[in-house]
Amino acid sequence: MSWLTRLGFVAPAAAAGTDEAALLARVTAGDAEALALLYRRESGSVYRYALALGGDEAAALDAVQEAFAQLLRGPQRFEPGRGSLGAYLAGMARHQLLGQWRDARRHVPLDDAAEDEAEPLPGSDANLDGEQRHSRLWAAIRRLSWPQREALVLVDLQERSYDEAAAIAGVSADVLRTRLHRARQRLADLLGAGERP
Repeated sequence: MSWLTRLGFVAPAAAAGTDEAALLARVTAGDAEALALLYRRESGSVYRYALALGGDEAAALDAVQEAFAQLLRGPQRFEPGRGSLGAYLAGMARHQLLGQWRDARRHVPLDDAAEDEAEPLPGSDANLDGEQRHSRLWAAIRRLSWPQREALVLVDLQERSYDEAAAIAGVSADVLRTRLHRARQRLADLLGAGERP
């Protein structure tokens, strides 16, 4: 269980349940019930990942929709030996988000220099209620660089393994660990000494 889950910021991920390969085979055969089950099981975590990464609800919804559409157009592209179906869908959502930003020519900060220009965080009163703490955490997460935010979301929020998170991010597990370490340090700094995990 991650430190964010213990603090009550996220709920633990649900168990996978049904065998992914069998479920995907049923979807490929046109089984609408299997598609609904697959969507119910995977869409929430893919959406939370896309929302946390991009901070935009509409973009996150578009990314989830496109990830499932791509899966339905080419279910044979999913290779169970390379990771979970959830990781595969998250990877497709990630590519969709990057494409949206590229097309819109939006700037995504890739280094710590842009973080210093962000708005200040809300105050750090000792008696912040849950909603204020939650807002403050997300404000701090949005100030992380893209690679750091992605590592934090994948490992600490979605509780994915280092290998699975690295596969989604398209980097080695060592690079992902370095990004995660820096993200945790930066987040602790942003939240202040009294809020350290």
